[in-house]
Amino acid sequence: MSITQQHLLDSYRARQHDEPAPPAPGTHDWQVAREWRDERQFRAVLAERPARRRKRIRHALGRWLLPAGRRATR
Repeated sequence: MSITQQHLLDSYRARQHDEPAPPAPGTHDWQVAREWRDERQFRAVLAERPARRRKRIRHALGRWLLPAGRRATR
């Protein structure tokens, strides 16, 4: 069963029981990614390792994803 089919089934069941519909698939993906990053940094602090961010990766992705007119010059 695909994600879309499962969502449709859950929506149908919620409607039958007069409950609110579940959120659409992919609605909270960015929030989950941020929470995962925060959890990873927290565990690094507990393990007494530096909780540094990956600025090089973010910078490289930013250069690749942003259009040429919006890129920051460094």
